[in-house]
Amino acid sequence: MSLANCKPVTFIGTRDRATSRQFYTQVLGLPEVAADDHAVVYDLAGTMLRLTDIGPSLQPQPHTVLGWLVEDIAATMEQLRARGVEFQFYDGFGMGEDCVWQAPGGGAKIAWFLDPAGNNLSLTQF
Repeated sequence: MSLANCKPVTFIGTRDRATSRQFYTQVLGLPEVAADDHAVVYDLAGTMLRLTDIGPSLQPQPHTVLGWLVEDIAATMEQLRARGVEFQFYDGFGMGEDCVWQAPGGGAKIAWFLDPAGNNLSLTQF
């Protein structure tokens, strides 16, 4: 058996599921498809995201755990800022004042932001 043709499932841990649920549902606008005592489940364009309550022991990692490809990063950032999202500025990374990093050679534009548990999320425009 190969996993190449199996649908992936992605997981995000949280310290406070109610706060994170509000963020993913209201701020990011993800469609919620189910909820139980273990997770809130979202549909990410056909891929399942399980928002799982880890509790206070959760230690978010500094790397990106989930990202979205967007057609217009500036417009998407503007919409998210209007809903209270703050984008991260990383010193020494060569980012613009708009908190967007441009890959060398003019490739991808990337912006990062944190969810309520401190998980690093991103937007990418090619």
